[in-house]
Amino acid sequence: MSVVGLGTWQLGADWGEVEEEDALAVLDAAVAAGVTFFDTADVYGDGRSERLIGRFRKERPDSQVLVATKMGRRVALDPALYTLENFRAWTDRSRVNLGVDRLDLVQLHCPPTPVYSSDAVFDALDALVEEERIAAYGVSVETCDEALTAIARPGTASVQIILNPFRLKPLEAVLPAAEAAGVGIIARVPLASGLLSGKYTKDTAFAENDHRNYNRHGEAFDQGETFSGVDYATGVEAAVEFASLAPEGATPAQTALRWLIQQPGVSTVIPGARNPEQARANAAAADLAPLSESTLAAVRDLYDAKIRAQVHDRW
Repeated sequence: MSVVGLGTWQLGADWGEVEEEDALAVLDAAVAAGVTFFDTADVYGDGRSERLIGRFRKERPDSQVLVATKMGRRVALDPALYTLENFRAWTDRSRVNLGVDRLDLVQLHCPPTPVYSSDAVFDALDALVEEERIAAYGVSVETCDEALTAIARPGTASVQIILNPFRLKPLEAVLPAAEAAGVGIIARVPLASGLLSGKYTKDTAFAENDHRNYNRHGEAFDQGETFSGVDYATGVEAAVEFASLAPEGATPAQTALRWLIQQPGVSTVIPGARNPEQARANAAAADLAPLSESTLAAVRDLYDAKIRAQVHDRW
């Protein structure tokens, strides 16, 4: 997979409206820029994101894109519902949405913490592989402890975790453990819900149906998914400092993506994009020169001074 992929939450819901043709244009621009990995979920627009990707792949059979989807959040977050019967039903729906016989990669979508310690759950996932419904499975997690539990499972192919210059804790144990176990790391929320683009001010208004408006304190789902759990005013202030670290010729967003690519153990990073220009700019981060040691140190100093106290011990 490409080191810069494409997250497609924006193309489904929760980030304001995106027209279907505009969404397809984003997918096309990403592939034209060298992206070969899309990340989606059955719950993004209740399947809309999957269906858009399915249409794109049908219209562009030459694209050779690896698609990861997720399952488990269209029902109550009850560990008792994580059964082989439900897994079959959920993956069958995603197979139809994506227009494929076998899904490339299916991830448990931030399930309840006890699920990661259930032998029955991982036996069921192994059964999906044996039945050729899926080629491989992974997990999307909220916490580092959940990630480490999943990495210890021999069948886990990948762990998707929030990682960006405002969320450094995974660097301590998760990335080394994944690298040692041969488990891929998919870095999500790489721009802290756009904060690290440097485009927002304390007065920026987000759409009513944008999670950056309605989930700042975890009202709808885990708070860490929105601005990486950082208080918005603090995040805006820290983002101004981060923007000053961007090397000549690079935007703050590209600098954040370049920082992620440099972290040992990261397989791919999945920024979202609302238009083709954003998709192309994100993909271009893969071609930037590595950030200097002084820049890497400055990122750590900024995190320690402004962000650590809010997020480090929570996730």
